[in-house]
Amino acid sequence: MEIVVPDGGGPVGIYGFARPKPERADELERLLLSFVEPTRAEPGSMQYQVHRDAADPGTFVFYELWRSADDLRAHLARPELAHFQRHRMDYLREDLEIHWLTPLSATP
Repeated sequence: MEIVVPDGGGPVGIYGFARPKPERADELERLLLSFVEPTRAEPGSMQYQVHRDAADPGTFVFYELWRSADDLRAHLARPELAHFQRHRMDYLREDLEIHWLTPLSATP
């Protein structure tokens, strides 16, 4: 699955689920966490969070808020993210589940 960012102007949000292979869960957690600080420092990054699902600890949940679709596209083109996209199924038992959000409330 290629991540195709929808066109749009203002802020764009995304949340999704990553369900790792049990034997790769710890490794995937470290990898996802390694993306946090560099991503938060990117231009256009308004929020970037990684969580574990409290009801299903074998599922990671991520939430992102970007100033624009172009900023998110630039993020996904970064070498470490492009590498992860190409090799994600090495870690995952099923492909990423992604949901696109259009923020309605004011953003900070």
